[in-house]
Formats: sequence, C-alpha cells, structure tokens
Amino acid sequence: MACAAWAQPASPPAIAAQKVSLPVAIDAAWQRALSAREVDGQRRRAQAEQTAAGSLWAAPPSLWLGYRDDRIDANKSARETEVALSWPLWLPGQRSARAAAAGAEMNLADSSGRAARWRIAGEVREAAWVLTAHQADLDQASAHAASLQALAADVERRVRAGDLARADALAARAETLAATAQQAEARQRLLATSSRWTLLTGLQALPEISETSAAASVTLNPDHPELQQAGQAIDYARKRVERVKTSHRDPPELALRVISETPGRPDGAQTSFGVALKLPFGTDDRNLPLQAAALTELDLAETQERRLRERLESDLGAAQAAVLSAEAQEAAERARAALLRERAQLIDKSFRAGESPLPELLRALAASAQADASLARQTAALGLARARLQQASGLLP
Repeated sequence: MACAAWAQPASPPAIAAQKVSLPVAIDAAWQRALSAREVDGQRRRAQAEQTAAGSLWAAPPSLWLGYRDDRIDANKSARETEVALSWPLWLPGQRSARAAAAGAEMNLADSSGRAARWRIAGEVREAAWVLTAHQADLDQASAHAASLQALAADVERRVRAGDLARADALAARAETLAATAQQAEARQRLLATSSRWTLLTGLQALPEISETSAAASVTLNPDHPELQQAGQAIDYARKRVERVKTSHRDPPELALRVISETPGRPDGAQTSFGVALKLPFGTDDRNLPLQAAALTELDLAETQERRLRERLESDLGAAQAAVLSAEAQEAAERARAALLRERAQLIDKSFRAGESPLPELLRALAASAQADASLARQTAALGLARARLQQASGLLP
C-alpha cells in the first residue's frame, strides 16, 4: 500500500550509523580548541609565579666585578680588584602577598578553563541540534520519496490495467522525481553540517542526543562557570592591590664584598671584606602609578562581574521564553501533522476505491509530508531551545 509505505520512516543514511554522546563530543572539541591552549599557558604562568613567590630572594642575585690600576698615571703598579655578590631581600609582608596573588592567579586560570569549556559545550550543543534537525529533514524527505515511489509503481500498474489514464502516471512520476531531488538536497545539507561538526569535534561519529521532557531550572546556577571566573578575577585583582601595597619600594639589596688592593712597590697585596646594604626609597612617582593601575583593575573586574550577572539573568529569561514558545509551536505542529496524516490516509483509501482523483491524493501527500518535516524541525528547535536554556543556566550535559 502506498499510504503504508508513506507512513513508515526511511532507513537512516550511512552517515548516521555511528553515534557519540555529547560529553564525549565536548571533550573532543575541548582538546582541539585554541582556548584550551590559552588556559594551559595561563596555568603555566601562574605556576611560575608561585615558584617565584617561594624563592628565598625577592629577585635573582647579582654579581659585580671591578678592577682598576694606575698604568695611565704613574705606573706604580697599584691595582685594586673588587668582587661583590648581592641578594635582593623581601620587604615585610611582600613575600606572602606575592604568594597570595600567585594562588589567586592559579584559581583564575582554573575558573577560566571551566568557563572556556562551558563556551565550547555551547558550540557543541548548537552544532549537535542543527545536525539533528538536518537529519530529521533527510529522514522525512526519504520517507516522502519512498511513499511516492510506491504510489507511482501502483499507478503504473493501474494504467497498464486500464483503470487510470496515462496522465496520472506522468503526474505520479513527476512528483516522485521532485521528492527525490528534495531528498538529495537534504542529504547535501546534512553532509555539509556533518563536515562542520567534524571540524569542531574532530569526530566522524554523529551526536546522540535525547530530548528533555521538562525545561531546566530558570534560576541562575550559583556555580555558573562565567560567574566563577568573574569572581576569581575580582579576587585576583584584590590580591594584586595588596601586593602593590606591600611593595611600596624596590627590594633592598644585601651585598658581600671582597676587595684585593696592591698599593705598589714595595707594599704587598692586601685583602679586605665588606658588607653593603642598598635601601631604595619608595616615592610617589614610583608608587602612585602602580597603585592607580591595580585599583583600576579591581574596579574594572567588579564592574564586569555586575554587568555579567545582569547579562546572564537576561539571557536566562530570554531562553526560558524561547522554550515556552517552542513548546507551544511544537504542540501545534504535532496536532497539524496528525490531522494532515489522517487526511492523506483517508484520501488514499478514497483514491483506491476510485472516488478521488490522483492530483488530490498527491496534494494531500505533499501537505502531510511538509507537515511532518515541519514537525521534525520544530522538535529539533524545541530540543535546541531547551539546550540553550540549560547552557544559559550554566549546566553542562
């Protein structure tokens, strides 16, 4: 029966033979993302800063060498050689403040990694649902083409039997060719989308996603990755302010000196040891620019956190409204598709009984196929809206 063949979905294409879960796809996309490399570099910088904060000295030691003689003046063979080794010393509280800033920078790197992974998850979700929508289009196009092929074969048989005119066979064959062209177009769209999916994740397998029967929570997740990143940025800025306050001057330097003097004939060489302490002054021309920069960074981080919270709450409200709208549209499309499917089945029975012409059946089948395709697209749109709501609330698959 043509109607029975039309009602059965076509077998999925070979491209959809393998499936992969969203968490696996997100892991694969994260491994390929440039943001992952940036986060790794940020962690390495934080680790290096922690290592520097754990050093015994505020800066690397330095070696000073000096030599002089009197050959230009009187050639009395007077010479002096000096060797000095200096160590920059920590100011009171400076070392702990730098260690605290390094720890805050490491926490910021970790939260930046979670936020970047959350953004990658959003891209994977979008790509997965677009791919699902195109797969549904291909399934519906294949089912419609299969039903018309069965109908065209039945019409050809009835034409040979003399029950139908040759014009009906031509019309059925033309509709079949049109459906086959739509099927090829849908397959091409799916292949193009699959290529973009592979570029994003590096996977040939297509995503396996399931619909969520209920909408996600409309409250903003307190552990939202971007909120955590913004909070850690504020903490890091505060630690930098404390570090600037404790580093109100350049570090003092302790130097050990060894001096070897040869006054000249007939006196012999003399060696002496000494200790020197260098104490730089902390003036406003040095401190004020550093303090202003640190305070500006803190103010900027706090302002960004407030604006981010407002944007996330706005995005969450918009996503919730989109889910409600998509649910209403999906329910309407489902009811419409059921009505047109039942109408096509009734007209098919009437056509086989000789009570309805073939053009009316073809129009009914086309309308039903379009409604089924629209329902499949709207179902995918509803899944995407729910995924966007989960993404906006800060939830990962």
